[in-house]
Amino acid sequence: MGLVRKFFMPNSYVQSIFQIDLDKLVDKGVKGIITDLDNTLVGWDVKEPTERVKAWFKEANEKGITITIVSNNNESRVASFSQHLDIDFIFKARKPMGKAFDKAITKMNIRPDQTVVIGDQMLTDVFGGNRRGLYTIMVVPVKRTDGFITKVNRLIERRLLRHFSKKGYITWEEN
Repeated sequence: MGLVRKFFMPNSYVQSIFQIDLDKLVDKGVKGIITDLDNTLVGWDVKEPTERVKAWFKEANEKGITITIVSNNNESRVASFSQHLDIDFIFKARKPMGKAFDKAITKMNIRPDQTVVIGDQMLTDVFGGNRRGLYTIMVVPVKRTDGFITKVNRLIERRLLRHFSKKGYITWEEN
């Protein structure tokens, strides 16, 4: 189970992006966040960022943190959402493959050790970030509905989360 833990266990697990302490990230030397879009920032069917999401992005920016959205979704979905936040994005990222993570780090002009990955899926966001040696934060999905492939992923995730929790490897982040 060592390799499973290494690749699939997030460094931190929180209810939502709003529970992430941006000051703590800055104190750790974080300069960039790679975040998923659908079911991480907003529900998969929400077209624009909410006011709360906009405020979170603004706060991160004010603290010197650059954010890039890296999504497996199509260009029109990711571009139209990202334009409201005036941030870079990568669409059809093919997560958990590593190219998109590397591209985002290069775009942000930072090092991997200054980067955090945030996402709601263990098999794409967490696995992809962990494979690259990045600090990973998993959030609870914003919505409970998913596409077919994501539903299959969630079944596997539940088993892994149950195992990690039972072993005491994973706990909720306190904020």
